[in-house]
Amino acid sequence: MSQQTDSLSRIQFVTGQGNLPKVAVHTPWSDAEIYLHGAQVTHFKKRDEAPLLFLSQSSRFQTDSPIRGGIPICFPWFGPKGGVDGQPMHGFGRLKEWELKEVVQLQSGEVSLTFHWADSFEGAKFSVDYVVTVGKELSVDFRVTNQSAGDFVFEEFLHTYFQVGDIQQVSVIGLKGVDYLDKTDKYARKTETAEIIKISSEVDRTYLNTTSTVEIQDLALKRKIIVEKQRSQTSVVWNPWIERAKQMADLGDEEYKTMVCVESGNAGENKIKLPAGKTSSLEIRLRSVRL
Repeated sequence: MSQQTDSLSRIQFVTGQGNLPKVAVHTPWSDAEIYLHGAQVTHFKKRDEAPLLFLSQSSRFQTDSPIRGGIPICFPWFGPKGGVDGQPMHGFGRLKEWELKEVVQLQSGEVSLTFHWADSFEGAKFSVDYVVTVGKELSVDFRVTNQSAGDFVFEEFLHTYFQVGDIQQVSVIGLKGVDYLDKTDKYARKTETAEIIKISSEVDRTYLNTTSTVEIQDLALKRKIIVEKQRSQTSVVWNPWIERAKQMADLGDEEYKTMVCVESGNAGENKIKLPAGKTSSLEIRLRSVRL
């Protein structure tokens, strides 16, 4: 791992929950934590503000399990692998131990960390660099390089969990007119008619062919979260609600009330077909403003 000297005072290598290694990052504006397990950002908090990311108190911190909360990386597939038993949900990227490759303090005062992982999938060799930049905002850039002789076909998602004050006081804005697959209705294809999406039951929608910025208005915490994405054609809005939450061992029965997932990626008909030697990039920028 390479580092710039000035950045050393901004990071700490510590032992996290389950004795898993993590990196704590401190900037003049915010704090963040990233586990090497799955290169998973589990915490980002601006000064004098509630945490931006939700992390379940029931989450498992084990090498064979994903962490429930923060920003899990779903790769090289999203959802179940063709319904095949024994394959991990949302791919194996979030179960791998990643290498912290580089830490740089930018002139702006932000800290940028690059995590690295290389592997193969269905005969294709690839490497991934995941750049996490912490400052007034949180941004992540998921870069996949195809090291094979042929095309590399994959799905990718940044499965972001946001902390909210009360799910019944939350509005999701920015997806009106977009077609989506409704998992709660046997994946029926529908068109979003609502300007403001309110959540009062289980919601699990995959929005297709959309590059739109999505906003989360949270009246309870009196803030607006802006999810801006680059090179993403798919968005997901998810909340498990009461019954589904009770079925999830790594999510508290009442925690659905204080979280909502607004996810960015490329899946299904928007999956990536990456030519040999090329690199793709999926980037999200997360910021919050007071209401």
